[in-house]
Amino acid sequence: MNPTTSQPKVKTGTPPMLIAARIARILVGLVFIFSGLIKLNDPVGTQIKFEEYFEVFAQDLPFMHSFFMALIPFTLSMSVLFCAAEVILGVALLASYKPKVTVWLLFFLIVFFTFLTFYSAYFDRVTDCGCFGDAIKLKPWTSFGKDIILTVLILFIIGHRNRLRSRNTGWLVGITIVLTMALGIYAVEFLPPIDMLPYAVGKSIPAGMKPSEPMRYKYVMEKEGKTTEFDQYPADQSYKFKEMVLVNQNAKPKITDYRIWNDEGDFTQQTFEGNKLFIIVKNTKEIDAGSLPAIRSLVEGLQGSTISPYILTSTSDDEIKAFRKEFQLETVPYYKADATVLKTIMRSNPGTWLLSNGVVRGKWHYNSTPDAAEVKKIVTPGPTER
Repeated sequence: MNPTTSQPKVKTGTPPMLIAARIARILVGLVFIFSGLIKLNDPVGTQIKFEEYFEVFAQDLPFMHSFFMALIPFTLSMSVLFCAAEVILGVALLASYKPKVTVWLLFFLIVFFTFLTFYSAYFDRVTDCGCFGDAIKLKPWTSFGKDIILTVLILFIIGHRNRLRSRNTGWLVGITIVLTMALGIYAVEFLPPIDMLPYAVGKSIPAGMKPSEPMRYKYVMEKEGKTTEFDQYPADQSYKFKEMVLVNQNAKPKITDYRIWNDEGDFTQQTFEGNKLFIIVKNTKEIDAGSLPAIRSLVEGLQGSTISPYILTSTSDDEIKAFRKEFQLETVPYYKADATVLKTIMRSNPGTWLLSNGVVRGKWHYNSTPDAAEVKKIVTPGPTER
């Protein structure tokens, strides 16, 4: 009788940790691609965030004030490069293109973002990091938590980097580089392809200034060391008021700081009456002077029409008066608005913004200033609208 020889058991299937590393790779790649595309759609918005951070750092670290202020002129280029890098590295990770190098670059990028979000949350300095542009607003601590999770996932991938097989997908990464840079440059030169701001074409400014539904609050009261919440303010005067908290946060108005004025008073409501073309001049020092002839031609072509042109600016009276004289726009009255509001309304300097009874009907970068006929056609009702 022949002795039976036991055969060694052969392990089959993919190890669980490798599966976990693949899942982490997919999650990290998708988040970076989504985040990068959202911001690359509006690089000027990310530029504004960079400027905020550098100005805060310059104040908080006075010995490095000159260094941080010297970075501000380069923030737009930094914005395009950082946003494009998120997309490119996300695609490279999913496509397994040089995964060991890619994952380390992602690690350094997420460490940078984590530092910014921690600084925002802990010191309460920049209340919106702009992690997902204007598409998704996150509170500082939420943004920091998101970055911590991504950091852990990336570190997990790094721990299993030797199991990641490199694939010949350089062509896909190359195409991604071209497309992302093209998208970023287009958004800078011709406004964001998808406008997610409350002043976008089709938006009603008066409606945006109102809550979407009645705002509900809860009242946090204290009595004998015990905290109690009420839907209505309690009649019992023995309770001590602590705070009032908005329950339906989503009901808050999308626009809270739109106000237009001049030396004679408030002009906000008048901007919602009739057809008005606003020439947005954020500042006169950094304005693209070559764009003014087309704008001046547009203003001249609107004479005698139902469209009234105005200049909206946040500069001083002396500067805007000198600007109007230099570029032969003295017949166009000017009004003031908050600098942050103007940055939100228009991503170019200058730019044109058309309102018809408070509804945004047009928005143009100075590289695509329309002619008078085009603007008139927009506000002229068609046969079925008359």
